[in-house]
Amino acid sequence: MLETLLAVPAIAKVLISLAVISLLSAFRLRLILCVLTGTLALAFWSGHTPAGMLSITWTRISATNTVMLSGIILQVIWLSSQMDATGVMQDLVESLLARFSRRTSVAVLPAVIGLLPMPGGALFSAPLVGRCDLDDSIPATLKTQVNYWFRHVWEYWWPLYPGMLLAMDISGLEAWQFMLLGLPVTLAAIAVGGIFLLRKLQAPGHDPLAARPPGQRLSFISLVSPIVVVIASYGVIRVGYAELRAAWRAAPEMNDYVPIAIGLLLAALFLQRQRPLAWRDWKGILGSTRAPMMVAIVLTMQVYGAFINAPLPDGTRLAGSMARELAQLRIPLPVVIALLPFISGLTTGIAVGFVGASFPIVFNLLGDSPSVGMLLSTTVLAFGCGFLGVMLSPIHVCLVVTNQHFKTRLHRSLVGLLVPTATLMAIIVLWHIVVKRLWA
Repeated sequence: MLETLLAVPAIAKVLISLAVISLLSAFRLRLILCVLTGTLALAFWSGHTPAGMLSITWTRISATNTVMLSGIILQVIWLSSQMDATGVMQDLVESLLARFSRRTSVAVLPAVIGLLPMPGGALFSAPLVGRCDLDDSIPATLKTQVNYWFRHVWEYWWPLYPGMLLAMDISGLEAWQFMLLGLPVTLAAIAVGGIFLLRKLQAPGHDPLAARPPGQRLSFISLVSPIVVVIASYGVIRVGYAELRAAWRAAPEMNDYVPIAIGLLLAALFLQRQRPLAWRDWKGILGSTRAPMMVAIVLTMQVYGAFINAPLPDGTRLAGSMARELAQLRIPLPVVIALLPFISGLTTGIAVGFVGASFPIVFNLLGDSPSVGMLLSTTVLAFGCGFLGVMLSPIHVCLVVTNQHFKTRLHRSLVGLLVPTATLMAIIVLWHIVVKRLWA
């Protein structure tokens, strides 16, 4: 019986473990328990011993990237709370609502935050989206979906994201080529989100704002200045350190999360100077249990991802086993190019994860000297489908933290995203065909 269970295809094991997480969430269990159960199911089913599971878990949670990620989650929550306590969030929402409709505002706010290559950034924009619903007429699940969707519309082409940088490196494309390929997908994502999500928003039953007179409205740019500080710091640090390493080759490689961590710290200091908070306010922000609870949930999801990439007792890996299973099914090459990144995105919940797991395999399938058209069209299909897998992943950090903020059910949020995701995937496939024929 045990041998029969262990012989189940790796793809089935992984997808069923994800289904367990979503199903348990439907029964209103705490998310951390849902992810823990799915992780244990995957680990035991894959043949790991208890000692092996403890080793994999410790290796992941003690890794530098995981520690840095946990620190950034704390910084995001603290900066968000600081902006709330100083009134910046309220002023920002009022500034937008005084100029635009609520429908436009709830899309613009997460999109602005989406320019930050920040893990869990949807947690930053969720309070802003919530504040736009001053008459509490937008269903919580819809607020979750809108915040989550528009937070990620730039990630198909915005070059600050680590997943895109890794994809450029593996594919061999220049930054401008990757950006031109991804820009139409971003425009399509905005349109799809508008059609399937924003159109569900009803006009408020009354004026929710009582807007300030024009003379008292604060500048939108001045209100998003902490965000601008993070973006500018990130760009300056990345470019500056790259130049330093080029001149001084002995300089160590910088962790990808360091520029964001520094940028968030500078933004907090900038805002403190702009709108000072008393120590008693900071004690409330830093002492809140919300931040450590969110870190605990993120760590649990990181452990799940560790079992996807960890060596199995027989020396193989689940990611590699899934690739081999797809190859054995003799599926047509374009389907493999779409399916392998999609499944990798679904199971890792992060762009760097699906790119690292699937892109080396995908581009090796093209042979030694693929044509320019094949290279470009493959990148469109692989990255687009992979990222849509990330968007539907139950362990995607942004989806999880948004659900936590709005107190919504994970499975309901995902079900509502199926149609827009399927529509965007159809557009990506069409764009793949167009690119392939243009450079045939």
